[in-house]
Amino acid sequence: MPHPPPTPPTGTTRPPTPGPTAAPFPDTPAAAPATAGSPEPAAGAAAVPPGSGGGASGAVSAGAGALAPPAGVSAPRAIGEHRRWPRSFADRLTTPLPGVRGFARLAREGGFRPGPDGLRGIPDLPYAPAPLPPAAPGTVCATWAGHASWVLRTGGLTVLTDPVWSRRILGTPSRMTPVGVRWEDLPPVDAVVISHNHYDHLDAPTLKRLPRHTALFVPAGLARWFRRRGFTRVTELDWWESAELDGVRFEFVPAHHWSKRSLLDTCRSLWGGWILTDTRSPAPRTLYFAGDTGYGHWFGEIGRRHPGIDLALLPIGAYAPRWWLGDVHADPEEAVRAFLDLGARRMAPMHWGAFVLSAEPVMEPLHRVRAAWARASLPREDLWDLPIGASRTLGPDRTPPRAGG
Repeated sequence: MPHPPPTPPTGTTRPPTPGPTAAPFPDTPAAAPATAGSPEPAAGAAAVPPGSGGGASGAVSAGAGALAPPAGVSAPRAIGEHRRWPRSFADRLTTPLPGVRGFARLAREGGFRPGPDGLRGIPDLPYAPAPLPPAAPGTVCATWAGHASWVLRTGGLTVLTDPVWSRRILGTPSRMTPVGVRWEDLPPVDAVVISHNHYDHLDAPTLKRLPRHTALFVPAGLARWFRRRGFTRVTELDWWESAELDGVRFEFVPAHHWSKRSLLDTCRSLWGGWILTDTRSPAPRTLYFAGDTGYGHWFGEIGRRHPGIDLALLPIGAYAPRWWLGDVHADPEEAVRAFLDLGARRMAPMHWGAFVLSAEPVMEPLHRVRAAWARASLPREDLWDLPIGASRTLGPDRTPPRAGG
């Protein structure tokens, strides 16, 4: 669905102000039981400020032989920890949210979807579903299911990102392309990461299909939504915080976006992306899932803290009109700039080709990202412009990291 974004700033974009650090608390009559390998946090334990690098009571340690957290990253939080958060995360916005005039202009100009010419490209959208390839130890396999939904297999885990297997979501037409992986063809799902609560990223019908003991990693302020639906292993994190599951570290990182799911919950939960690291591999692989984001200063900071990201999953669609969506959805050229800022090794475009969310022609994101990649003189083999349903695998060998832009 087209998200009403912040309006363009006047002058220099201000960095978001860090919000107050949350402290754990049992927000149900009894605190959630400890899960295997994840000790229950001590009652009243103080939280660690994001990025402080300090310890936390009840945190899951990296374990013998595991890769230590990067400098500036706090010790891992406990799986399923109950925490208290501020009522609003509006202080994390990069730019202000729009007013009545912006909505009126959008309605007047009809910028919600492409015209007939822009929709003619639907038959050309790349769709090539295939069986999931094997994921051997030490490798990483990424399969694009469509939109921001990926099947990632790393460190022996199967992880879904922003899983949306529904045919349609609130406020949009039906999908232009089917989901690239049938639900019944998925291996057992070990974990799910959620970037934010917009309907095209947080899909209740899809999540209903998961066992209630599935490990869920979600933004600060969103755990209660999942717990009300019976999920028992929900870990909510602030920016720059992490948690670990069976040797894979999940770190929540900033994004230039916002959150809203109803009329009364604007910015009540956080938004961001995820860094996944296989800490037990002799040559640990690092994946970056950006979620939904505009272009901005956070990419350089993420790259500084995580040099040599192996694969960056970056959004390239839902960007027109720019005056309306420019602050919260990167366009293809900005996605390539973000890739350069990150200093990542490879980029896989996403967030296009599944739903009609905005006004650009449906095939334009792919054409523009390929052109921007070529203009930047980047190796063509490092652009993983996959068809929906296709997979790519990273072997255990490593190449030297590319310098950031």
